[in-house]
Amino acid sequence: MEEARPETAASPSVAYRLRREAGGIMDRLRPLWGRRLFRWAAILLGGLLLAWLLFWLIFARGLPDAATLLEYEPPLPTIVRDINGQPVHSYARERRVQLQYSDYPPLLIRAYLAAEDKTFFEHHGVDIPGFAGAVFDYASKIGSGQRARGGSTITQQVAKNLLIGDEYSPTRKVKEMILAYRMEGVLSKQQILELYLNQIFLGRNAYGVQAASRAYFDKDVADLTLPEMAYLAILPKGPANYRPESPTGHERALERRNWALGAMQANGWITAAQRDAARAAPLGTVASRGSSFEDRPGGYYMEEIRRRLIQQFGEKAKDGPNSVYAGGLWVRSPYDPVVQQSTATALRNGLLRFDVGRGWSGPVGEIKVDNGWERELAASYVGVDYEGWRVAAVISRTSSSAQIGFADGSTGTLPAGSAQLPYRKTGGPAFSAMKPGDLIVVARNGSDWALRNIPEVSGGMVVEETHSGRIRAMQGGFDSRLSSYNRATQAMRQPGSTIKPFVYASALDNGMTPASIIVDGPLCVYQGAGLGQKCFRNFSGGSAGPQTMRWGVEQSRNLMTVRAASQTGMDRVVRTIKTMGIGDYQPYLSFALGAGETTVERMVNAYAMLANHGRQLTPKVMDYVQDRRGKVIWPERWRPCDGCNLPNWDGKSMPRFGFEGKQVMNPMTAYQVVHIAEGVIQRGTATVLRDLNRPLFGKTGTTNGPTNVWFVGGSPDLVAGVYLGYDQPRSLGGWAQGGRIAAPIWKAAMAPVLENMPKTPFIAPAGVRMVTIDRRSGKRVYGAWPTDDPKASVIWEAFKPESEPRRSIRKEEVEAQDKAAAAGAASGARRQRTDADFLQDQGGIY
Repeated sequence: MEEARPETAASPSVAYRLRREAGGIMDRLRPLWGRRLFRWAAILLGGLLLAWLLFWLIFARGLPDAATLLEYEPPLPTIVRDINGQPVHSYARERRVQLQYSDYPPLLIRAYLAAEDKTFFEHHGVDIPGFAGAVFDYASKIGSGQRARGGSTITQQVAKNLLIGDEYSPTRKVKEMILAYRMEGVLSKQQILELYLNQIFLGRNAYGVQAASRAYFDKDVADLTLPEMAYLAILPKGPANYRPESPTGHERALERRNWALGAMQANGWITAAQRDAARAAPLGTVASRGSSFEDRPGGYYMEEIRRRLIQQFGEKAKDGPNSVYAGGLWVRSPYDPVVQQSTATALRNGLLRFDVGRGWSGPVGEIKVDNGWERELAASYVGVDYEGWRVAAVISRTSSSAQIGFADGSTGTLPAGSAQLPYRKTGGPAFSAMKPGDLIVVARNGSDWALRNIPEVSGGMVVEETHSGRIRAMQGGFDSRLSSYNRATQAMRQPGSTIKPFVYASALDNGMTPASIIVDGPLCVYQGAGLGQKCFRNFSGGSAGPQTMRWGVEQSRNLMTVRAASQTGMDRVVRTIKTMGIGDYQPYLSFALGAGETTVERMVNAYAMLANHGRQLTPKVMDYVQDRRGKVIWPERWRPCDGCNLPNWDGKSMPRFGFEGKQVMNPMTAYQVVHIAEGVIQRGTATVLRDLNRPLFGKTGTTNGPTNVWFVGGSPDLVAGVYLGYDQPRSLGGWAQGGRIAAPIWKAAMAPVLENMPKTPFIAPAGVRMVTIDRRSGKRVYGAWPTDDPKASVIWEAFKPESEPRRSIRKEEVEAQDKAAAAGAASGARRQRTDADFLQDQGGIY
């Protein structure tokens, strides 16, 4: 029995059947094909299908979906608000403010319709008569090199700007038409206009009408007058053609604006009287400027925020929806304009005071001097905002004067007599060293200009809240536009004696007390076969014998610090320093004297943690970050404080804030260190601050060379720190000391700030015992009480439970000591000056 085999595609029976069926269809169509009408209809249909296929392949294939515009979000700048909630800075490559359709005045919308697309509300994306005119104009200009007029509707312009780009070709025009038709089926007319008015480029780096309104008239759109609206309406055709700064552009702008006003009247949107009054008005634009925030202080602070935002969210739109330059973020910061101004002024004045008499340090930059020198100068972004100083380019120089120019195109004269500072590299006059193209700093001197010098020495300063870690002010150099290097957060410097409070904190945690006696005497340590023996010394090489820990901190005694670190164990000391966020060091004794490296920001934060009873703080330049819709996106676990802003008490429980950081130091130890460091202000190395007459603690620092001078300290609420030094470390001069240079800068910055704050004392944590002791011997005193005299023998000292001194001293013994000290002071002229006397006046030098 044979098996049935299935027929395959190639079997004769199947092929025969296909030929037979095909033949049947052709047999039926053959009579119809013989008819001329049918034949022409078939050819026409085939041609149309082929044309449609070619049209789709050439124009429509790959076009973006118009529905994506429903979710389109234009790039928006990031805005920073200060501690008071006021906008103070923006990060933007496209200046734009997004508004809703209802926010635009109807007359402004009509101005744009008159200038760009008067039949916008009638057509379905394409203006056929306008398009036909554009085609004819294009054909007439083929081969001439001239660009044909647009003929695009507002819908087509939105398609071009947002979906397909600005290529100049007939192909792009056809694609515009296709997308415009699709858009009209997806979006309402109002939505299309909203996209258009928020997106278009109108010159002066302004994208969108609101940004342009601010750039040209310093007004919001709701406040614009009719002629101002008409001027903004003509800008989409080519902002460069109507620049009000140029005489030609100004003339063109008036002519085109008046044409737009006529078009508005012809369409019945304004009366003839309104048209004539608007035509008679001047252009009325303000001077060009890049941003309303440009002249605000805080350059280093704002740059630090920018760096942290980029690290968190990315820089460009491709990096995510919340990028710095496109995401439209709102940043609330603890930046305080008053504190920042005081900080910047004090540091700058201190740098200038130190640098005076050292000569001219040279030009701050260089450009090519040609016909476009003003553009090159503006593009260099080199600037300075100190007391009327300006950056100028040397255009030409003769033996008696130099012609200088500024970024706005204006020029002036710099007489040779006003540039006679000695040039540091040659010793000759600065004027002789100048050459065309040099960028110099000048200030007005009558009708001419005089040379000014940017200090070569630099430094950094930070002001931080002790309870939250919020940074109120930050200055990282003389001017961020001269150098963006932030010495407050990026410069790694040796802290010198400002590290000593943390060395003694380790000692206090390991059995010592503020009254412990430490020998101020020679100390040598064997460091191994490779390093040999290391001997430490005080500044003058002398010593003062056994003294209390407090005296050692107040007088910044190096030998006492090293001995305390050695007795405590350097492994414990460096562990404390690391826990406080200062740095991660090896357990070598030199680190107890500030040989490691750290930043001003870290040191200030560590001191703030001392004032915060040893609780951990994180330095903050941002409180929170919101996206463009107002949702808080950083920090992750941020929660609003419900009821904090009520105008009146609602009878419910008051909001309570818990501690954020963990306890990183025994609170009693932290208070003991702060209490000891108060003595640095009262009778130690920073007595220049004593006349502020308020509770303050702090420590001076001076490093070997000396290459850096420091002061860090503050009140129970604010801590600030400052250092001075050259970017490439070298000696500041033998007279440079923290108490002489850094502490006065700190005082100039903080005195105006602290003046408006209550005089609150440092509060001791639970468990601390306050005991009267003799300041020099450390013995407990009975029968005598501390006075307001900073050099009184009897003082209050802070002890942990069961650690106060057991030995005592009577009142009459204290009085005898005082008389002996007074007699010694009276004969001080006949007594040789000792190391203790010298260190009384200066910061710790190792």
